[in-house]
Amino acid sequence: MAVAYTKQHFSDYQNPKECLLILFVCFLVFSLLFTFASSTSMDSDVKNMLFPEILRDEAVTRLNDLGKVSDADGYLERTFRSPASVRAVDIIGGWMDEAGLRTWVDHMGNVHGRVEGMNTSVEALLIGSHLDTVVDAGKFDGSLGIISAISAMKVLKINGKMEKLKRPVEIIAFSDEEGVRFQSTFLGSAAVAGVLPSSALKISDKSGVTVQEALKKSSIDIEEESLFHLKYDPASVWGYIEVHIEQGPVLEWVGFPLGVVKGIAGQTRLKVTVGGSQGHAGTVPMSLRRDPMAAAAELIVLLENLCKNPKGYLSDFGHCNDSIMESLATSLVCTVGEISTWPSASNVIPGQVKFTVDLRAIDDMGREAVIFELSNQMYQICERRSVSCVIERKHDANAVMCDAELSSQLKSAAYTALKRMAGEIQDEVPVLMSGAGHDAMAISHLTKIGMLFVRCRGGVSHSPAEHVLDDDVWTAGLAVLAFLETHVNSENIHVQY
Repeated sequence: MAVAYTKQHFSDYQNPKECLLILFVCFLVFSLLFTFASSTSMDSDVKNMLFPEILRDEAVTRLNDLGKVSDADGYLERTFRSPASVRAVDIIGGWMDEAGLRTWVDHMGNVHGRVEGMNTSVEALLIGSHLDTVVDAGKFDGSLGIISAISAMKVLKINGKMEKLKRPVEIIAFSDEEGVRFQSTFLGSAAVAGVLPSSALKISDKSGVTVQEALKKSSIDIEEESLFHLKYDPASVWGYIEVHIEQGPVLEWVGFPLGVVKGIAGQTRLKVTVGGSQGHAGTVPMSLRRDPMAAAAELIVLLENLCKNPKGYLSDFGHCNDSIMESLATSLVCTVGEISTWPSASNVIPGQVKFTVDLRAIDDMGREAVIFELSNQMYQICERRSVSCVIERKHDANAVMCDAELSSQLKSAAYTALKRMAGEIQDEVPVLMSGAGHDAMAISHLTKIGMLFVRCRGGVSHSPAEHVLDDDVWTAGLAVLAFLETHVNSENIHVQY
């Protein structure tokens, strides 16, 4: 009808210029309509190819559901092999099974989901994070990494690409990373890496229940020999990646949902015991007191000052070059998280004060220098105050650097995910250091590691206020999917979005 109308209309005009003008207008209108229709169809196709129903909607629902699996009423608490932990194992195993993975639970309570791909004889890619939580926890710490990986594998199953993976891929939900129940971190991942000593089975919780007994109560019998068999052969593993919330404010500050981790800070935990002279608060003159509380206060202020200004305290330390000093200036953090007194009464000068020190830095040599100087000055303060001082090292973990190749691939995957979500990306994907420990630290003893951080609101973690935007959950899943696509047989790697 449009063409017939145009011919009839043209017959009324004798001026060729008017005819050409009408033709041009018609062409322009049809072009705009065609472009709009194509664009609308393309936008719809692109959105569908981003799998929001799986990578966002379902993933967020699962995070909420897992966040309700708790041993406490009114807050989230899920510790190693607790009743809630066992329920979480069953739920996660079901999700893995639905995604097409072969699933099992090992002798340390880790949940595994594996697909062999096209070649069972090549090294496997491991993807993991932890299913346990701290007390009064947030629902994203650990769980996000597990669920994002399962969701991405589910998409590959739907696309028919899972069986075309060039190498086996195994997702592991580790049973213990936080170390809340037994005060011994990485029970699950350290067992897989082969660095968990058999003595760990005898560690007891506050109720006197050992790790071995906790496993047995939840229907897992483990002996020292079983622990040995949990170790993966390094020759069978290609690498390990972990997606985790940042637990810090940097990504939110720079306005990016994803960031690549360059390394994980080393950590030392100290227990400081200061002993003095217990006495009556009203009768002992100030000049005659040997007060461990006042001494402990001075020691804690010393710690804060040293960690705020390491160069001012370590300038004469021969092993600290400019590079180490620069690293300490940007990565050193120190925390006193626990303090207790005896007998802890308002009208009694304490006889003893105990407090903890958590000290972290990306440079191990610098961290050792800080501990050395801190200990020396603490002893001097205690001697001047005529109180005793005992400093015990309760935990040490060296810094771990992420593999350059894996980090590059994760950076590319993050960029691909962001581009698919938002179109053109002008800025570089941020590269960050992790001040928190992760299962990747234990797995680094087994294979090369890489990590991807996801933005969390306000940098808040280990708290019910912990929050990740739904679209950031989506972006994390897309990044894992993009990374996995590089392990799909070559003719299926490049997917048009």
